[in-house]
Amino acid sequence: MASSAMGEGMSETQGRKKSKKTQNQVDEAELLTVPDGWKEPAFTKDDNPRGLLEESSFATLFPKYREAYLKECWPLVEKALGETHIKASLDLIEGSMTVCTTKKTFDPYAIIRARDLIKLLARSVPFEQAVRILQDDVACDIIKVGTLVRNRERFVKRRQRLIGPKGSTLKALELLTNCYVMVQGNTVSALGPYNGLKEVRKVVMDTMKNIHPIYNIKTLMIKRELSKDPDLRMQNWERFLPKFRHKNLGKRKEPKKKSVKKAYTPFPPPQPESKVDKELATGEFFLRESVKKRKKMEEIKVKQAEALTKKQEERNKAFIPPKEKPLMKKTTKAPAVSKLDIEAIKDKVKKAKAKKLGAPPVTPAPSSSSTTTTDKKKKTKCKIKV
Repeated sequence: MASSAMGEGMSETQGRKKSKKTQNQVDEAELLTVPDGWKEPAFTKDDNPRGLLEESSFATLFPKYREAYLKECWPLVEKALGETHIKASLDLIEGSMTVCTTKKTFDPYAIIRARDLIKLLARSVPFEQAVRILQDDVACDIIKVGTLVRNRERFVKRRQRLIGPKGSTLKALELLTNCYVMVQGNTVSALGPYNGLKEVRKVVMDTMKNIHPIYNIKTLMIKRELSKDPDLRMQNWERFLPKFRHKNLGKRKEPKKKSVKKAYTPFPPPQPESKVDKELATGEFFLRESVKKRKKMEEIKVKQAEALTKKQEERNKAFIPPKEKPLMKKTTKAPAVSKLDIEAIKDKVKKAKAKKLGAPPVTPAPSSSSTTTTDKKKKTKCKIKV
């Protein structure tokens, strides 16, 4: 009975602890979630009526090409910082901008915003955009990208990829993150809400790591659509987001000469045979010196004779006449066999009989008396022959 009572008491205490844990988790979750349309109240002079005890100041240098623009817009900068009682000074000789607090300054964070303002102005951000940093819900982020890529040409290509054709990629990033992005030299300056700055930094760093910004822009577009749905706002979005895998399609070039590794053996290789060992194997070691010399001379003579024959053959190559190509006679094609035309052959024979083959050239015709006598003679000759 006692053991059962103890068990019941333990279960009750465990149940209370669990209920307390769940309550604490719920409270923390409620604290972490920010309600829609909530805005932090502005910091006024009533919150800090006595002001600041010490003077704080920040200075930054600016490049020479920004001098004309800063000189033109500096009265506007002084006016904007004068609302928070911060003093600003421009030194054109040293090329620096300085901001410092005064006795009337009541907001301790105003000097930090003024510092960010002069930093953005030095990084070629226009005054119309840079002055937004003085608002409570706006922050800035200056991303240094110059040291992320070693090769200068590669760095320029990736920076241009971030900007896109006619600045289209940068414009899409600005619309999705509600931030102003300025790419200048070795830095990328971003200005906007905190969530947007986080996304901008991720896109910029991935672009410098050779990941195309269009992939991150696509995920941002999907997230934007999912956030509009109240049912999906508190759910995990991993199943909706695309997964882009980096595929290295370039195959490794194989070497022409491949070295094949031999099979490992614990025993060392056999020792190569020396000259004496070879002579002992052939029996030359036991011959006399005179016989050895004679044999050596015979081998030398054989080698010399082979070398002479090779040289002679090479010399004789120049005197060997080249083979001439046979002349090809043009062969006339035999006429196609056609049927014999007997009537045409008969006409040809008649014409040949009429003509006198081998007759002398035709002379001008003589007088009529001479022609009659010659005709009579021919007739008589013909009669005699018959």
